Formats: sequence, structure tokens, C-alpha cells
Amino acid sequence: MSNETRCVGTVSRGIRCPIIRKGDDMAEIVCTSVLQAAESDGFSLRDRDVIAVTESVVARAQGNYAGIDDIAHDVRSKTGGGHVGVIFPILSRNRFAICLRGIALGVKKITLMLSYPSDEVGNQLVSLDRLDEAGVDPYTDLLTLEKYRELFGENKHEFTGVDYVSYYQELITACGAQAEIIFANNPKKILDYTDTVIACDIHSRARTKRILKNAGARVVLGLDDILTQSVNGSGCNEKYGLLGSNKANEDTVKLFPRNCEPLVNEIQSRILEKTGKHVEVMVYGDGAFKDPQGKIWELADPVVSPAYTEGLRGTPNELKLKFLADDKFRALSGEALKQAISETIRQKDANLKGSMSSEGTTPRQLTDLIGSLCDLTSGSGDKGTPVVLVQGYFDNYTNE
Repeated sequence: MSNETRCVGTVSRGIRCPIIRKGDDMAEIVCTSVLQAAESDGFSLRDRDVIAVTESVVARAQGNYAGIDDIAHDVRSKTGGGHVGVIFPILSRNRFAICLRGIALGVKKITLMLSYPSDEVGNQLVSLDRLDEAGVDPYTDLLTLEKYRELFGENKHEFTGVDYVSYYQELITACGAQAEIIFANNPKKILDYTDTVIACDIHSRARTKRILKNAGARVVLGLDDILTQSVNGSGCNEKYGLLGSNKANEDTVKLFPRNCEPLVNEIQSRILEKTGKHVEVMVYGDGAFKDPQGKIWELADPVVSPAYTEGLRGTPNELKLKFLADDKFRALSGEALKQAISETIRQKDANLKGSMSSEGTTPRQLTDLIGSLCDLTSGSGDKGTPVVLVQGYFDNYTNE
């Protein structure tokens, strides 16, 4: 075998960085950390490598935080602070509980309408089998809290051990608001209780808000309509509001980072200046994958990547090697098979959409695929690698 032959395809490396604080120069930290890692581990950067930075450290460097009093102030000003329906939140202490505290501090009463049997990202309140046994149709039936308890009792989350129904109810009342809990999947059901609604779903929010407005709701907001501007000097996010926020401490949320395009372009420019290599750069949050055990879809952020360089736009354009080997070139083997497949890859069309030879490949957005890889690489705990370097992602079988 030639010494020039490459035997490794895509490689994903977690890059250790200093602890990021407000005001830090993220472009400098990211570039320095990647180049130090390359020197210490003996690898070199190549054109079209991808440098990915987790959204949490970008938001931290931006100082993009807000307190529950800031949320309360914005909610009160936009709803009137009376009786508000809060519908379709996800079941999460990290993602939603602190937002709910802020909302509850800004109103007198909350009718909390939970989707069932699970929330939008798969956190389960009760199984479909138990709904079937009870004769409940989740598409049409509204359950009161009393009926829910009568049929299903207490249901603790498989992973967290929290009964989110009780948890959210107690959280609302502890903030001084009245709490009423119902269960339904038709957004219009909330209008039997109040005409002022905050839709807390993530990926289906546009449809939910449209249905409510068309049904005559007086005030319709989403989480993406709260903290779109600074309140008393707080952080904000003009595009996503509270969507993508995380608990920072008991009284503060870290918002999704804002205006990240200058950062990814600056990192790309600095790496080119220092190494001569044209890398791609992205900011990433949650990956877009689903857990087969808990049935939880990881993507609680509004998007996987809020900003990326131009070379990461679009979807993969790949041929299916299995199809070529098993069908088109099934009569070949050895070097002849390798050469035939290599030449087919070199001559492939710029757009393979609809081609049988690409059937079974993954036509998802590049940023969703790479962001998922990066999220799995960096993890969500104590790895200390908020930057991920992905090499060889755009290579194929013909690259030497």
C-alpha cells in the first residue's frame, strides 16, 4: 500500500478551551485552542475542515442573560398580567421551568395546557398503551387535572424522576399566581379558558399561533416573542426570544446567542491568515437526533445552528456505495470494482436529488448533520470541549 493512501475518513475531535466568561474574545480563544491542539496532538488543518463552537459559550461571552424579573416585566407588558393560557411547554427543569417562573411572576393566573401523552420533544406523561386502556383519544379529548389523576395517577419522568405536572403546578403557585392544569392537543381548547395565550412549543409554534389567531384569541405570543428586546439592561434575542434558553442559576436564564455571523466569519478569516487553510465554521446547539430508549428528540433549541459560514449551506450530495457495489457493479471485484466506483464518484452530477444511485443517503441540512456529530462529541457535561474540529467530512472514497 502506498504511503500516500489515506486510510481514515471523518474525524471529530473535542477541543479543550479555557472557561469562557463575559467579554472574552471568542474568535481569539477558538483559533488559539484549535491551533494549540493541532500542535500538541500532531495533526494539521486542511481545507474544508469544520470548526464548531457550542452556542452556550458564545452566549456566555456575549453576556446574554436575563433574570426572571425581566421575563415577568415583558410578559406583564405584553399580556396585561391577568389570566394567561400557557400551552404546549416541554417538560424540562433546565429548559422551561425557569421561564415558567418568570411568566408566573408576571400574571395573576395561569391555565397550563400540557400536550399528552408526551411533549413536543418526546418527554412522556403517560404511554399510548395506557391511553388506549382508558379509552382516551388524545386527538380530541381534553382532560382536567382531576380526570388525569383519576385515570393515570402520578407519573414520574423515566430519566429525571420528576412528576412534571405537580412540579409545574407548585412552581406557579410559589410565584403567587393561581394555577389550573389541563391536558389537550388542540390549541383552540385553551380559548374556553382565556383569550390571552403564550404558545410554548418550539418547532410547531408558527402553526399553533396561526390557529389561535384565526380562532379569535385576543393576544397570542410565543416564547420567541418574549425578551426580543432588552428589559432593564437584560440580554435578549431579537429572533428567538426565550427559545433556546437554558437555566443559568435559580433566577437567571442564558439566552440563545445573538448575531453570531460576525464570529464565524472572523474565525474563518483568522485561521486562513494563520494557516492558509480555508475552514468552515459554525455555532451549534442541540443535535437533531432521537433517543431510542426514552423516545426523546434532542432538539429543544429552535435550530441546530444559528450561524455558519457559506460553505456549510445545503445538503450532502453523495452516491450510495452499497448500491454501486451490489447493483451497478455487482459483476466486478477487487481493483476493477474500486476503479469503477471511484470513477463514478468523480463523474457524479452536482445535484443527485431523485437519482436511484443516491437512494438511502441522508439528505438533511449539512449544519444539522454536523451539529449533531458535534453535540455528541462535546456532550453536555464536564468534558470541557466546547469547540469541536471535524476533519474529512467532505471527503469521499476518491480522496487520497
